[in-house]
Amino acid sequence: METILPKEIKIIRLDSYLQTIKNSLGTGLFRNLFAEVDGKRMDILKNGGLSCPVFVSSILYLHKLCSYIHATVDGTTKDIKAFGWEEVKTPRVGAVLVWESAKTTDHSGDVYPHHQHIGFYVDEESAISNSASVGYPVQHHWTFGLQDNNQPIRKVEKIFWYKKLEK
Repeated sequence: METILPKEIKIIRLDSYLQTIKNSLGTGLFRNLFAEVDGKRMDILKNGGLSCPVFVSSILYLHKLCSYIHATVDGTTKDIKAFGWEEVKTPRVGAVLVWESAKTTDHSGDVYPHHQHIGFYVDEESAISNSASVGYPVQHHWTFGLQDNNQPIRKVEKIFWYKKLEK
């Protein structure tokens, strides 16, 4: 039997990007990044406790949506802005979200008093980001839920969208 090869294959960028984000749930891939700090080797991501920027920038880098993989939220946001992502008011599926600084405790009990957070908006109700408490990406409410006064538990400070995802 003769195999007929397709004449043209065109990657559907947005669909592939979104599926990669969804497929990341539960992976340990982003848990560790080793560096020499003051002459000592250490895991600067604390076994997943500080992995949110590496998670986000790795997914973006894989899909050629940023220039580098970053270990900080600031480095990630500076890169995506320089790459052409724009700050928008309303989230869209696939947008990058940056949450306000908050006290965070990781799975080993370490506390980070002023920790920004970054992740992806995946639908009207939810986002996917790396959870410091378990050390891997999880799906959660996009504001981490609502308080009794109907205010978000963690406010989204910035929303970024890349227009080339629309093509």
